[in-house]
Amino acid sequence: MRNSLILRTAARLLVPLILLFSVFLMLRGHNESGGGFIGGLVAGTAFALYAMAYGTAASRRALRTTPQALLAAGLATALLSAVIPLVQGGAMLQGLWAKPLGVKVGTPILFDVGVYLIVIGITLMIVYELDESGVQFFPQEPHPASLPAEAEEAA
Repeated sequence: MRNSLILRTAARLLVPLILLFSVFLMLRGHNESGGGFIGGLVAGTAFALYAMAYGTAASRRALRTTPQALLAAGLATALLSAVIPLVQGGAMLQGLWAKPLGVKVGTPILFDVGVYLIVIGITLMIVYELDESGVQFFPQEPHPASLPAEAEEAA
């Protein structure tokens, strides 16, 4: 499947759009349907598509960090959103709000960002491990039905 010119071209064009859509879903989920979980799944899907087209090693390079680092950053961010209200004298995970530059932001969006990063990290850990463990999650050889007739005879 990695030899498919169509898949590689589609992945190159779609991955940035999918990642942008995942951020939209995460931010929209604050007030409507969506949120960090579904946004993280969509972002993980973008990197899985990239792995299908170019290989797991290329997808890891495109990620520019490890899935474990994303998981740790997500946990730290979610924990920070829980601790900030405690420091302010409130309850754990209580929503605190501010309006810097006229935009209403608060600790719930910080929690959503944490969930977003955690889900991306977990999803990619699973996808990369499946591919690297020899399960052939992303086949590297073209399917025999997609080979030209003369290639089948040579094989």
